[in-house]
Amino acid sequence: MFSLLNIFRVVAFLEGVSYILLLFIATPMKHFAEDPQYVKLLGMPHGILFMLYIVLAFVLKPDFNWCKKAFSGVLLAAIIPFGTFLIERKYLKPVK
Repeated sequence: MFSLLNIFRVVAFLEGVSYILLLFIATPMKHFAEDPQYVKLLGMPHGILFMLYIVLAFVLKPDFNWCKKAFSGVLLAAIIPFGTFLIERKYLKPVK
């Protein structure tokens, strides 16, 4: 139940959601409504989730035998909006 893969899936989902909220809600609120509280509220959790995502990707790389291209895609997904959701479907299949 609490396998490293499942933890990575949860972290990837939360990282993706926090990034979307930060980009499309918090940042516009900061610049257009001059209300930086949402960026302050979402910034730290997103940063922690981002770092955890990267660390877990490095830990899981040997288990999945990701080639350089696939691993680069997994890492790059953390900085592309909706990227972590695509990684879930493409690369995070259970190891057999």
